[in-house]
Amino acid sequence: MLNSQELALATAPIESARGLPNHCYTSEEAFKADRDKVFATTWAGLCFKTDLPKDQFAMPIDFMGLPLLVVKNSTGGIEVFHNVCRHRGMTLMDEPGEVKKHIRCPYHGWSYSLSGELEITPNIGGTGVHTHPCFANENANLSKVRAYVWQDIVFINLDGQAESFEDYIAPLENRWREYLGGEGVNAYVLAENGKNQLNVNSNWKLAVENYLESYHLPTVHPELNRTSPLKQHYIIEPVDHMHGQGSLCYKQKSKSASLPTNQNWPEDKFHIAEYPVLYPNVLLGVHADHFFVMLIRPLSYDRSEENVRIYTLPEGANDDTYQGRRKEIADGWANVFLEDVFAVERMQVGRSSPGFDGGIMSPAMDTTTHHFHGWVAKKLGS
Repeated sequence: MLNSQELALATAPIESARGLPNHCYTSEEAFKADRDKVFATTWAGLCFKTDLPKDQFAMPIDFMGLPLLVVKNSTGGIEVFHNVCRHRGMTLMDEPGEVKKHIRCPYHGWSYSLSGELEITPNIGGTGVHTHPCFANENANLSKVRAYVWQDIVFINLDGQAESFEDYIAPLENRWREYLGGEGVNAYVLAENGKNQLNVNSNWKLAVENYLESYHLPTVHPELNRTSPLKQHYIIEPVDHMHGQGSLCYKQKSKSASLPTNQNWPEDKFHIAEYPVLYPNVLLGVHADHFFVMLIRPLSYDRSEENVRIYTLPEGANDDTYQGRRKEIADGWANVFLEDVFAVERMQVGRSSPGFDGGIMSPAMDTTTHHFHGWVAKKLGS
């Protein structure tokens, strides 16, 4: 939570603003406030649909201390539930696995369909009696979480009060229509060996702040800065829940066969790539020949999990012809994201210092960070 003075400083014009105060990064209380006032009130990235390998499959996820269950039904649809039995609150599943017909509670055997309906209540009316006239199964279905699948990302809105997902995603889809056409990012599919995960000893917000800006390129990413220098980066026009930066010099040439490019992408703009963040935790990168997503899953106030997926057009996703280029892209991004770890981890250590008061912003280079701090501050101050 923020007091009125902290809120005013974080939302002030950049010339006089201060960043979020240290206590927003250094306690379990702050972590829970982020969950309940930031993540719960909007659309947040939970996982990837392709993490569920088949239909009739369920995957438990601890999401900031909340046990959730992602279910892929018999037709490939995705639903998300609170992973607790409505009877006595036991978690239903603790490992991902196939679900033939029912999700069964291991305590008393209450069993739910893949759509969350309570269908089996063993001995509820006494030994050998599985119904009771005073009990209506439909009043004890699993508690559902509002969910939406966009591209491969499973988004959730925990409090159920956010705008429609279509409205949430519209600014990004409208922005990218020039490059991707009407099909948008759905034109891309998960590439072979396109998965990566990093565990980082920092608050989730620091990872977002780092990704939003290119100011650190010369010092943290010297090799990347040689091919995509700071002076060739630009700021994306912000909307309430989205900001980021782009590059004017993305290069597709390599020693390997180049990946197929999106047929909608204007040929005179193949050199453009964009890297926005959908607040709070979905980091994106779009290019003519590939698309990537990083989902940041907060584990505690000082630990985060970064899950990366790389997507290409279908004809380039598994064909051996493009294996070399896919590896170049995967290795390149893995190296960049690994280079960022030292920065965010050392910033986390710095948040314990009474000599730091949230940070002074560069009016020219920190506009994206300032925007994100202001968005979080308004959520925490509400």
